[in-house]
Order: sequence, then C-alpha cells, then structure tokens
Amino acid sequence: MPNYPSFKGYVIVACGTLQLELKRLNENGFLDADKILFTAPGLHEVPRELEKQLTRQLKNAKKYSQKTIVVYGSGCYINVADPFKDIDKLIQEQGEGIVRVEAKNCIDMLADSQTRQGISKGEKIYWLLPGWLKFRKQIFKDWDIGKANETFPQNDKAILLDSIDFFDEYSNNFPEKVLEFSSWMKIPIEPYKISLDRLKGLLSDCVKKLETELEKSKGKLYENRS
Repeated sequence: MPNYPSFKGYVIVACGTLQLELKRLNENGFLDADKILFTAPGLHEVPRELEKQLTRQLKNAKKYSQKTIVVYGSGCYINVADPFKDIDKLIQEQGEGIVRVEAKNCIDMLADSQTRQGISKGEKIYWLLPGWLKFRKQIFKDWDIGKANETFPQNDKAILLDSIDFFDEYSNNFPEKVLEFSSWMKIPIEPYKISLDRLKGLLSDCVKKLETELEKSKGKLYENRS
C-alpha cells in the first residue's frame, strides 16, 4: 500500500470539473487539506476567464496557507494572444509555494494514456468524467450544433471514467438528462469504473515535490547566512 503524505498545511485550487472526485477524497479522509477552492467547470473553453478565476483563487489560497497544489493540466490553458504564456507561467506569476499536478488534463489525472488505450480497445473514444456530465450545460454552453457535429460523431462512443460510482445513480435519477446529452453528442455514453489511485498519486507527488523544494530553499538560506 502506498505511503501517502498528509495534505495538512496545503490548499487545493482545482477546476470545478473535478470537484466530485476531490470532495470524495476529502470525505474519505485522504485529502485533509486546509482548504479546497474551485474555479468554474469547463474554463478550458474560455481561457481569459480561466486566467481570471485561477488567479483569484490562487490569491485566495494565500489567505489560508503558503503552500498550494493546483489541479489543472498542462493543456487546460492556451493563450492565443500570448502562446508563450502557458499555465505554469500563469501560476509562477503568483509567487512561490505553488505546485501543479503533472498531467495533461483532467481525464489524464484519472487515467493515463496507456490505461485509456487499454480501455478503448482500438475504438475512438470521447472521454468524459462525472463532472462533464453533471455540469455539461456550463462546459458546453457556447457550443452550437455545428461544433458538436464536428466533434463528437467522429468517435465510436463516449466513455465516462467513473471513480465514484456516479453514473448508475445519476442515470437512474435523471435518465432523461443522460439521453439528452447522448442524443446531442450523437454517440452512446458508457461508464467505466476506475479507482482514484492515479489522482491520489499525482496529488501526493505534489506534496513531495514542494516539500523538497522548500527544504532546498532553507538550505540555501542557511548557507547564505553562514
């Protein structure tokens, strides 16, 4: 069993698309962070608003702790006006004590490319998480039927990576919403149960990385004083 660190003394700043998974980790005692702050779901579609909300939440995080973990992927923020300003540069502008999970996007945080390749079995898949279904009206609010038709039907189906036993309950309670979303996408939606182990590992790696960086900084400060 992995030896996971404590998250006490840390603040989590995350995309709202992942709030269901992160709240589950908080509820089961794994994610014992001082505070968990969210931006709105689906802001990768609106980079200017993503920058605004992420910057605001990183500033808010400093009110609770000087150590912050950002749960955003490297591919979640693309600044067309300034291609050299990626999400890491955006984070660096907020000062020290901030580390981001090493993943490309929220899908990658739950299942890496090798795992997804095994799940897909050679089919073309549009990957979803519970948040993509629950907050679909927010995430896809600016999509017209033309963009939807260009994007979804080129895939064989959509697979929802379900690490929190979400799909069965949601489809039983709101079958019309699942059918509506599937009809709009023009492909079927299937759940695939996975664990939260990869996300837990990525979060834990952030603690280890930042603690190592802080120790090095203390060492350099001590050397300078000597």
